[in-house]
Amino acid sequence: MQREDIANSLIVSCQPVPGGPMDSAQFVTGFARAAVEAGAKALRIESVPYVAAARLAVRVPIIGIVKRDLTDSPVRITPYLADVEALAEAGADIIAFDATERVRPVPVEALVKAVKARNKLTMADCSCLDDARRALAAGVDFVGTTLSGYVGGPEPQDPDIALIAEMRTLTPYVIAEGRIRSPEQAAAAARAGACAVVVGSAITRTEHVTSWFHQALSDAYAARGAQTPLGTSVLGIDIGGTKTMAALVSDGTVIEDKIVRTAREAGPDAWLASLAQSTSAWSSRFSRIGIAVTGLVQDGRWSALNPATLGIPDGYPLVERASAVFGKPVWAFNDAQAAAWGEYKFGAGQGRDIVFLTISTGIGGGIVCNGRLLSGLAGHFGLIRGLSEDRAPLEDSTSGRWIASEALKAGSKADAADVFGHALKGEDWAGAIVSRSASRVAALCRDIQMMFDPKSIVIGGSIGLAEGYLDRVRAHLSEVPPRLSPDLVAAKLGGHAGVIGVADLAEWAR
Repeated sequence: MQREDIANSLIVSCQPVPGGPMDSAQFVTGFARAAVEAGAKALRIESVPYVAAARLAVRVPIIGIVKRDLTDSPVRITPYLADVEALAEAGADIIAFDATERVRPVPVEALVKAVKARNKLTMADCSCLDDARRALAAGVDFVGTTLSGYVGGPEPQDPDIALIAEMRTLTPYVIAEGRIRSPEQAAAAARAGACAVVVGSAITRTEHVTSWFHQALSDAYAARGAQTPLGTSVLGIDIGGTKTMAALVSDGTVIEDKIVRTAREAGPDAWLASLAQSTSAWSSRFSRIGIAVTGLVQDGRWSALNPATLGIPDGYPLVERASAVFGKPVWAFNDAQAAAWGEYKFGAGQGRDIVFLTISTGIGGGIVCNGRLLSGLAGHFGLIRGLSEDRAPLEDSTSGRWIASEALKAGSKADAADVFGHALKGEDWAGAIVSRSASRVAALCRDIQMMFDPKSIVIGGSIGLAEGYLDRVRAHLSEVPPRLSPDLVAAKLGGHAGVIGVADLAEWAR
């Protein structure tokens, strides 16, 4: 093919969400055929098998890429010469690769040479004008704005129109790509000088487009505030070992919340009475209640599995007592399981099967498998004993309580937050405590991956989300082979995960 074959055109990126419901050759070829029938003049496709499948289904040019997560380089897009060879063999007409100036396994010049040797065209995925300048000097055919905003710092919301215009001063063969989500943005990219425009998520990633609309509508409904019809929200309550949160929740959005210290010595009857009093002003705005608690909930009765986290009478009739206090229907769930559901449906899980792990005063967890939340004892990872040297529950040698106790042994009367502060300042004694906790969580995550093989393990909790902690956990997993290594992601809902999850579970409970 010639470069002019894709001039003045739309290119559709047919890349399903990895591990998502549409991540199969059947859907990719369906996307490809539909895009071509609607006017796309080229396609961008990831992975050798999907390129090969699409090549059999369409005649238009294909930009082929391979994505890899490397332990020794941030470069993800077509990093190896073997990837170039495989894509060419599969039928790609243009082979795209990361052309940023970062630590990389193969120089850009070597990739260009390998592509040219197979009579294919090259596309350099760039993050800035200097990347494009170096790539053109190496002999690439097209430069793209693909990686603008993705090599550090917060990800922008809009396409980099300015970079398109700057690249156009170097070459007429500029391909605009990245965060182009509307026809208006695509047209702006063309006016800025792009010879072709790639649109991906807005066309072929249903999950992403749905999330954009969902977020926009959630924001709009939240902004309506008091205009929302009375009684349509759910009161979500999360009773933890350190603090208790009550929140009005509507469709995954927290409208208002209150946080109070959990008076551990007072007991559950007093907690419920205090909550009813503090939320009395909201009474007409919710019709049902979801309560998330640490420990085991069965048939509406609440029992502590580790009284050190929060001691309560065994078999406490939580649902019955709460219903009497509030005068409304109540459903109760384990707090970590509720948070797992919140992250699965509205947060970092993105609707994919996950294991949620919260590291805080104690350690809890939840499992969403085949779109279903596992209940009962499932996910109580803090209570397992196989990783504990003294055969005590794992959370007793890993969680926030343990971190504070280890600090005391080291001569510092500090809570977990203080220990993290000292560790960030480079104090060895604090760093050693945090590192031991992170190493045990890393071992737990590896075992979870072997047991459940989730798409992601979502890490939450005040310890799990503390600055630097997740990086330490990942560092302890750096030697694990990629297929066995878990995909660790930070929880997105933060401290609201429990109330959002339990509110949604209560909303749909029957």
